[in-house]
Amino acid sequence: MKTFPSHDLETAPEASKPLLENSQKAFGRLPGLHKVMSESPQVLEGYQVLHKLFTETAFDADEMTVVWQTINVEHECHYCVPAHTGIAKRMKVSDDIINALRDETPLPSPKLEALRAFTLAMLRGRGNVTDAEMAAFFEAGYSHQAVLDVILGLAQKVMSNYINHVAETPLDEPVKPFAWTRK
Repeated sequence: MKTFPSHDLETAPEASKPLLENSQKAFGRLPGLHKVMSESPQVLEGYQVLHKLFTETAFDADEMTVVWQTINVEHECHYCVPAHTGIAKRMKVSDDIINALRDETPLPSPKLEALRAFTLAMLRGRGNVTDAEMAAFFEAGYSHQAVLDVILGLAQKVMSNYINHVAETPLDEPVKPFAWTRK
């Protein structure tokens, strides 16, 4: 049985309540993922901290979306692909980029495609990338810091993707129009 608790501000463990309040302020609602994560205040806090730190990297909105959605799609996360579609739209990422990531078709720029390829290499290789993969990433204009920032994004998305798999987190109403399954 995979039924996981899904808390609100009243039922959450005491240490999770201020974290859920942060989520409420940030999103104007409580995302289902955060409701599930709140069962463990440490998980919810860790996720919020990783998210905040990833958004403070040198990656722009398009690049953050490429990292997040590449991982979400590779992990076939039924919750995060639609959620990050909505986030990308709020961040003014073009539909060309959003759709290419969701459909696993070529991205509109070689640099973004190099970022997706490197993120996939990191993910599939569990951090073991070849010299050629690293060189291609650097040749596309990325730095050693970007390598580390991709790993930060991976850490964040592994938490959410895996939790959504085990908890079978239902889609939130605002992102239901962006429901996704791999083609």
